[in-house]
Amino acid sequence: MTKTPPHLFTLVLMTAMSVLTMNMFLPALPSMRAAFGVSEVVMGRAISLYMLAAAILLLVLGALSDRIGRRPVVLGVLVFYVGASLVCLLAQNATLFLIARTCQAVAVGGSILSSAIVRDLYERGEAAAKLSFIASAMAVAPMLAPMIGGQLDSAFGWRSVFVTYTVLGAGLLLWCLRDLGETHSTQRAQRLPIAAVLRARLFWAYVCIHAFGVGTFFVFLTGAPFVAADVFGLGPAQIGIALGSTTGGFVVGAGLSARLVRRVGAQRLILVGRVLPLIGLGAALVYFLSGGGQVLPLFLGTVTVGIGNGLSTANASAGALSVRPDLAGSAAGINGAVALGLGAALSWAATAVLSTSSTPQALLLLMLGVSGVAMLAALVARAWERD
Repeated sequence: MTKTPPHLFTLVLMTAMSVLTMNMFLPALPSMRAAFGVSEVVMGRAISLYMLAAAILLLVLGALSDRIGRRPVVLGVLVFYVGASLVCLLAQNATLFLIARTCQAVAVGGSILSSAIVRDLYERGEAAAKLSFIASAMAVAPMLAPMIGGQLDSAFGWRSVFVTYTVLGAGLLLWCLRDLGETHSTQRAQRLPIAAVLRARLFWAYVCIHAFGVGTFFVFLTGAPFVAADVFGLGPAQIGIALGSTTGGFVVGAGLSARLVRRVGAQRLILVGRVLPLIGLGAALVYFLSGGGQVLPLFLGTVTVGIGNGLSTANASAGALSVRPDLAGSAAGINGAVALGLGAALSWAATAVLSTSSTPQALLLLMLGVSGVAMLAALVARAWERD
């Protein structure tokens, strides 16, 4: 077993696997529906069941890595992932496919365990910089993955997407066998690591900063297509560009965070990252309340959400993982599970509200409310850090 700490490139690959598995297959859903002869509702379970399993596995895998180490959990995840991908590839009916697709949710281990490994290797300020770098490097994946999946489906059929998953998983497994040394000492881990993390109030403040910051983005992703199409008459290509602009803002914010956190400090970047969306969204709301009718101010306002999240979320995650550094795996799992669960709930709420009133004002008010909670959590965390 290698004991050499992994290269940062390895952690980027682990995070990439999680992102690609989530959404690269989405363009192939119609082809899979036709191949299995089922309805849209049935194939939609490939998304809902995956997210439910992911939320549970975030908790389980993080805590398990605190007990037995990061390396065995990562390698076990990758072996299981390759097997699940193979079953998806060979499945001849929708039931077997959905079971295997749900099992692919172990891919989330790549994301949370890369965060835990970063915290194992670096102190809080440096960990925040590394997490920001990983985030900025991977922010383009949500945009590129569906494009790649669509091209694969068009050229070779939907099963080629799962061939790709299988090959990528196997390749990453071989690479991690070589490069991923153990970074965590399990001797200090407590018997019930999750309970130990749950008792720390500062941890929850940082979790709320991260979850409600990401939640603001989920509201945007859910609501913006309705508003863009119904109010401004934008087509699919234009909506895609508009949605991607906020992701571009995240890349900018995360890049700035990686460069500035050692000099400026994580707390200041978190506060700036939480104030910026309030200013941008507030200005856009004033514009529309005063009778403005152009689409550009809406997306200029929402771009500040991406920049703000880029500045704050990695630093908030580093703060959450630093409350109990010996239990960083459990902390990373809880942090991710809360963000995923809250994001799903806020997406549902945004759909419910905007289905009856798909106006820029309604969307901006929802985003301001969620972002305001993240701001409050940032102020609380700052006060508790000083205690």
